[in-house]
Amino acid sequence: MKEFTYVIQDPVGLHARPAGLLVKQAGGFQSSITVESGGKSADAKKLIKLMSLGVKQGMEVTCRIEGEDEEAAAESLETFFKENL
Repeated sequence: MKEFTYVIQDPVGLHARPAGLLVKQAGGFQSSITVESGGKSADAKKLIKLMSLGVKQGMEVTCRIEGEDEEAAAESLETFFKENL
């Protein structure tokens, strides 16, 4: 299992556009990918679940990846968070 934490920098937080891009990015991997924040967690491959987390600017999220391609997925998603959120 791989995991990383990230503090959201985007002034609007995890809103629809980057959440949709995140779902698309996560969908390219076979691993199970979970995003956690504020005591709640969501499957990173499901847009509505991600949006329900209500992640705002300054909140910390933890991304957990488990599966065959977890190494590549963790690296790709960490880059995604830094570039988009």
